[in-house]
Amino acid sequence: MHKTKFSTGAAMAVAMFIAWPAGAQAPGGMPPKQVGVVTLTRQNVPRIVTLPGRAVAASDAEIRPRVSGIVTGIEYDPGKRIEAGAPMFTIEDTTYQANLASAEAQVSSAQAQVTQAQSSYERTRKLLGSGTTQAQVETALATLDQAKATLQSAEAARTLAQADLNWTTVTSPIAGIASVADISVGDLVTANQADALATVTQLDPIEVDMYEPSSRILNVLDDISEGILTLSETLNATLTLENGRTYQAVGEMVAPGVTVSTSTGSIDTRFRFKNPDNLILPGMFLRGQVELGSISAILVSQSATNRDKVGNLSAWVVEDGKVSERQLTEAGNYQQQWIVTEGLEDGETLVADGLTGLQEGMEVVTVPVTYDDQGVIREVQQDEPAEGDAPAEDAAPAEDDAAQPADATE
Repeated sequence: MHKTKFSTGAAMAVAMFIAWPAGAQAPGGMPPKQVGVVTLTRQNVPRIVTLPGRAVAASDAEIRPRVSGIVTGIEYDPGKRIEAGAPMFTIEDTTYQANLASAEAQVSSAQAQVTQAQSSYERTRKLLGSGTTQAQVETALATLDQAKATLQSAEAARTLAQADLNWTTVTSPIAGIASVADISVGDLVTANQADALATVTQLDPIEVDMYEPSSRILNVLDDISEGILTLSETLNATLTLENGRTYQAVGEMVAPGVTVSTSTGSIDTRFRFKNPDNLILPGMFLRGQVELGSISAILVSQSATNRDKVGNLSAWVVEDGKVSERQLTEAGNYQQQWIVTEGLEDGETLVADGLTGLQEGMEVVTVPVTYDDQGVIREVQQDEPAEGDAPAEDAAPAEDDAAQPADATE
């Protein structure tokens, strides 16, 4: 009884021992793993950075009175566009009309004094040496100069009076959308008061502040100095709205940032966008994409790579029928693909499908694949040989050869 058990156990152990190396050998056991591959190509790739941004008004004017008085009218419709110079408020102008009339009278009086002094000076100068002295001529000239100065002072007072009268109509200094008035007809306002009567906001064009970490700026400068990045002549940007919609306008840079925020460590760069439909409003949070230039790199699908716990990026390539893992250096992404600058070479074969279970040095069978418009891997369709061609005749012996090891294994 015991001998039978021992013999049965020993036979099973021997069978397992013999079967193990047979299964590990590719020629006599499992065939090599099949993987989908693509051929890598180095190309000039747009270097695009995605930045957070916030919309700000290009111009935002607070309307304040420049003279004091009672508000007699509100001349605009809140929420509608007004042009620069359009009247918004009127202030009682009776006092200012009277001041202007008084100033004009002063000008007329001063002009009469100038005319009289001019005539007196001319007579005195002509009689010099025959009835008048040099001292008298000089006195007449001084009187004339004094009269002219009085006229200039009167004209300046008239100009101020005219300005005060004009300022009784409060106008908008810019074109934009006017807010609801903060005062009513009959309210008393004072010149240059702290509280604004209303606000006019320019929405077209609209400006967007985009914030980029200073460390990234330094990396970009390093790439430019090393010749990796070719900077564009002009920096343009596109926007993604809060609902994920792409804004159909391209913005141009207005001013680059020159200071780093002490609280966020970022640099503020301003871009300007057309906003004819007032779709973007000041204060909106946006996401901007800025194309810095182009970089010579290899595009690798994100699905064909792996990132370990510490953030190192890697991918598998096929060399001489065996897979090898490569450590990659990336410079951002473009259209769901990593922009790889180091770790891969032009013309190499990248494993794009069948990544599970790969090990260093494992033999594989490669199948060319490609990506469709949605980024899904598709096998490359090859033309089937016509009937009577040599490849079709050779196909049958290949199947017999493949079946031969199976018989031997059994």
